Amino acid sequence: MKYWFIFCKSDILLEKREDGTYTIPCSEECPIETKPWTHILNITPMEDGTEVKTFTIPEPVTDHSKFEMCGLRPSFYKLTPELYQKAGKCQELNYWDMNTHFCGVCGAPMQMATDISKKCTQCGKQVWPSLATAIIVLIKKDNQVLLVHARNFKGNFDSLVAGFVETGESLEEAVHREVMEETGMALGEVFQFRSYSAVDRDPRERVITVVHFAFEALAEVKGSDDAAEARWFDIDNLPELAFDHRTIIHELFEFLEDVIYNDLFFKYSPEGIPMDALSKLTTDILQLKELERPPIDDDTL
Repeated sequence: MKYWFIFCKSDILLEKREDGTYTIPCSEECPIETKPWTHILNITPMEDGTEVKTFTIPEPVTDHSKFEMCGLRPSFYKLTPELYQKAGKCQELNYWDMNTHFCGVCGAPMQMATDISKKCTQCGKQVWPSLATAIIVLIKKDNQVLLVHARNFKGNFDSLVAGFVETGESLEEAVHREVMEETGMALGEVFQFRSYSAVDRDPRERVITVVHFAFEALAEVKGSDDAAEARWFDIDNLPELAFDHRTIIHELFEFLEDVIYNDLFFKYSPEGIPMDALSKLTTDILQLKELERPPIDDDTL
């Protein structure tokens, strides 16, 4: 038996059981018709040894009572964790396969060398799936967050300042560069929060993002480079945001509240954080959360 992870763009084919639950189609033969040019990829088997196959189709399956299409992210609520995780890997490899048909050196066709590599039929160049590394930075002023509106966004979305890490630069250098390019602002000290790596968090490609935050800005903001506009928004009145940026904002604020009241900042930042910035941040979070707690001063730290 084999699991068949079949995608149409960002949607995955699910099989509906008689009890109303869902799974990935599992059969010896492919559950839907394929074409001679359909490229079926072999994926690492499941832990129980069940084989895994995946491929893409140009049009969704709509005429079968047993199957239905579902977005990869919503399928999280319908599939087991093991199947959902495998679906993410399948989507990632399908994307890689579709974008490596030809050699980037000589332009000749590529062919599979292993299950996760291709080799040029002409010059022999080999390629493997790669991951894009990006940064996001949340810049906070009082009870506001700095958001930008990108020129290339399809829709009325805003986002935190974000961008890809360029060759030869550190994560922190990428943060300072992107903020300067998109807002004209020079940042002071920057702190690293955590990484976000869900396989479907960015529908354009597989991106692993490391989120940073900063407490104060050193200049007025203005949209520039690929950001058409940069503005401050109240944390309780955010506009429509791109991708998972709303989740990032809320998780980061919860984290900041925890580290302040548990005195963890000095574990995450050996040099600590300036007292004026810490006191100011504490006041902002108290207002945000509508909590009543004693102020932080030198004697309590």
